[in-house]
Amino acid sequence: MRKHFIDNLRWMDVFLLIPYHAAQAFSTWGELNYMYFAPNRAISSFIVFLSPFFMPLLFLLAGMSTRYALKKRTYGQYIVERAKRLIVPFVFGTLVFCPILAYIGDLTNYGYIGSFFDHYAVFFTKWTDLTGYDGGFNVGQFWFLYFLFIISLVSVGIIVLSDKVLKKQGRAENIPFWALCLMIIPLPFLYDLLAVGGKSFTEYLYIFLIGYYIMSHDKVIEKVEKYRYISLTVGLAASIAYVFMIVWAEKDYGTINMIAKAFSEWFMILALIGIGKNKLDSKNKVSEYMSQRSFPYFSLHFLWIVLFQYWLADILSGNTALLCFLPIICAYAATFICSEICLKVPVLCFLTGTKSNKKPPLKGLD
Repeated sequence: MRKHFIDNLRWMDVFLLIPYHAAQAFSTWGELNYMYFAPNRAISSFIVFLSPFFMPLLFLLAGMSTRYALKKRTYGQYIVERAKRLIVPFVFGTLVFCPILAYIGDLTNYGYIGSFFDHYAVFFTKWTDLTGYDGGFNVGQFWFLYFLFIISLVSVGIIVLSDKVLKKQGRAENIPFWALCLMIIPLPFLYDLLAVGGKSFTEYLYIFLIGYYIMSHDKVIEKVEKYRYISLTVGLAASIAYVFMIVWAEKDYGTINMIAKAFSEWFMILALIGIGKNKLDSKNKVSEYMSQRSFPYFSLHFLWIVLFQYWLADILSGNTALLCFLPIICAYAATFICSEICLKVPVLCFLTGTKSNKKPPLKGLD
């Protein structure tokens, strides 16, 4: 039986990417961006509130979906499907969309005066921190796709090995809720391990494997659903504390920051899974429509938010509210229009890792 709440949580998470990436242009911690305006604490608080659990939730959902996928596919079929759905759009996005982002980053941050086509040489020869904010090579939001592909491959190896070593399975479903809460313990120690661009392979691999081995069991999900508001209370408290320490406090709290981040990440994930199971475990026309567009939306959204911020920067200069919200509205409209076009053109469906709308609806970023 399909778990519709997984699809619904996934597309809801993905469709927050436009305001999340738009808000990065107003950060208070001095980090460059493709576009950067005056720092704003309220807008920065939105980023910091979401950042601990925003992407980890997608990796946990991917781990859960992998359990269900491998019930219908061989390991080889699963890997081939992952390559088509993840590596193809990763390569396409990196070669087509990321040079545009890097060009805008070079224009706004370093005063590049050459043409866009001349900048292609800069993009493919300038290797720095892989953010692209200086005009160099970058993978933009597509880091998620290659992270997920590598983690999927590593996880298949772990799954095959564990199946051979641990013949008996099924004990995970009997885990009590307090033990689920204790799974937070390794997180602070994983944040800096195998980190690329500030993102940790080990953290996301850990979350993915929890999704596969633990959270994919119905009895476990029932426990998470039962205690969802306890998890939500802890998660919100930790998230608010994390926002205060990062954005509003005048000093560095160091280790306490990291602990608050871990509590926010894990307990908000538990809360969202529990609430999703309770409130979102159904399919309707809206959920089908949104799920089918999650892949092209993911590929296209970042380009449009940066373009509209660039085009509107001078026109809306000095008006923070409009400079924040108008590019978001325009980017949503442009992204949805382009997603519709992608769904009608088979080659674009393939290049963005999606399926034609003439076929059964897309099952999301699993």
